[in-house]
Amino acid sequence: MAESMRGLHRSHRCTEVTRENLGQTVTVMGWVQKSRNKGGIIFTDLRDRSGILQIIFEECDCGAEVFEKAGGLHSEFVIAVQGEVTLRQGAVNENLKTGDIEIRAKSLRILSESETPPFPIEAGSRTKEELRLKYRYLDLRRPDLQRNLALRSRVAMATREFLTKEGFLEIETPTMIKSTPEGARDYLVPSRVHPGSFYALPQSPQLFKQLLMCSGYDRYFQLARCYRDEDLRADRQPEFTQIDMELSFVDVDDVLEVNERLVKKLFEEICGIEVSLPLLRLTWQEAMDRFGSDKPDMRFGMELKDVSDVVKDCGFAVFQNALAAGGSVRGINAAGQAGMPRKKIDALVEFAKGFGAKGLAYLAIQEDGSFKSSFAKFMKPEELQELAAAMEGKPGDLLFFAADRNPVVWDVLGNLRLELGRQLGLMKKEDFRFLWVTDFPLLEYSEEEGRFMAKHHPFTMPMEEDWPRIDNDPGAVRAKAYDIVLNGTELGGGSVRIHQADIQEKMLQVLGFTQESAHEQFGFLLDAFRYGVPPHAGLAFGLDRVVMLMTGADSIRDVIAFPKVKDASCLMCEAPAGVDAKQLEELGITVSQPETAAQEE
Repeated sequence: MAESMRGLHRSHRCTEVTRENLGQTVTVMGWVQKSRNKGGIIFTDLRDRSGILQIIFEECDCGAEVFEKAGGLHSEFVIAVQGEVTLRQGAVNENLKTGDIEIRAKSLRILSESETPPFPIEAGSRTKEELRLKYRYLDLRRPDLQRNLALRSRVAMATREFLTKEGFLEIETPTMIKSTPEGARDYLVPSRVHPGSFYALPQSPQLFKQLLMCSGYDRYFQLARCYRDEDLRADRQPEFTQIDMELSFVDVDDVLEVNERLVKKLFEEICGIEVSLPLLRLTWQEAMDRFGSDKPDMRFGMELKDVSDVVKDCGFAVFQNALAAGGSVRGINAAGQAGMPRKKIDALVEFAKGFGAKGLAYLAIQEDGSFKSSFAKFMKPEELQELAAAMEGKPGDLLFFAADRNPVVWDVLGNLRLELGRQLGLMKKEDFRFLWVTDFPLLEYSEEEGRFMAKHHPFTMPMEEDWPRIDNDPGAVRAKAYDIVLNGTELGGGSVRIHQADIQEKMLQVLGFTQESAHEQFGFLLDAFRYGVPPHAGLAFGLDRVVMLMTGADSIRDVIAFPKVKDASCLMCEAPAGVDAKQLEELGITVSQPETAAQEE
């Protein structure tokens, strides 16, 4: 039967008890990790969020009643113990912060009993994630998850401290806003007061933080909750948190400089990782040409090389056809991998096809200098020699080539590079390589939509020197946009914003908005531009991604208290779920049930 805490006050968390407390009587509370009854003595490991502390129950210290009660302790019972701090009588446990001390219990209260949990509460659990997420309140008791969330809290506090000292004001923006058509799908909230109308949950505070700059607040930030109805993967969730900021009277360098110092503070203060400033900068074009990605992992080389000029006159039709269609031929050098088994090479070819490749050509340079290749019969020996030299190939190296339109070649070789990096153990979690990627294209053409779409969003400032090309060659216009990347993951991104009404209206026109539809969607922003707008720029970090990389977690689910799974559902509380018919009636909503296959027949 559960007992009350009346008259008790916790004096220490478990690992706050140290040798300095020897001889003192302390009161500790927490969960029973395990309890071992050795007959005349009971050893109990007590756990709270700080760690584990060993409790000793002996009848001579605590009396027969307490000793008998201690004999009934099981895992996850919640208990309060008073006792004297002493040195361990047995061997010191080097794995515990409290491994040289123990508490000799004098009293015990069982504050709550527990059923046997569905999985062990321990770090590095191998229990299936689905089961752990169903019982997330138990999963969150695991020491590794508690460390992750404690570190997340420290990141949030350090961010607030830094930005406040830099003159930023923390201001909240609305979470029930007007839906906008650009970007990912919105989560919609029906209005009871305005039947047939909907709020949208914000994908970011973009428009409101720009309006704050119009209002003269100069430097804004918030830890903003954002929502996007998109497919999930390891570093995405339908709801997430951004370290969001906006600054007035700045250009690109000003934003990058203050955020470099923020990154340096967070990683050095919280993780002990030295960050050298300034961070490396690559233009988008250079990143794509060298790494096939706009978020390159800089922990290893294996850079792409354009060999189009080398093979332009060769007899291999695959290369020739790609070049004739305006594409390119590029390769990567997997140094020392010439002995890779054919089965493994074939698996890599299939992997490449998953990113749009029709195939993948390879050339192995044997130790004697001879070649083993999927296309050697189509090229002269001297052409193969020239190709290997262009790839800086040495005996023992394995060269892979892709030939297609540039976007396909970049995607194929960029992902192949990462896969080889994983297989060859080149991506060390303890190695942190930051960089900025700048000068993104302003627009990208969508075959599906049949029009140009914003690469980032419709409010990004074009490069002044490129803007005259917006009508004749819109794809060539670069943006004053920038992403900060760490180990192949985009930590955050932002841009200088358009602050001139004529450029903003033209940008919306290029994106397919009529003047009427532009004002219908963004009229309040365009109206604000009539009343004096300062030049401004901003950036948002994904807080979840930052903490994921800091902790070495494989997924942002390991750094979010209550995450969702791939179909955006919560296994614990079973959301989303149906609602009462009366609620739908009040909202004027009728739900149509999808037809089953049998009904369709």
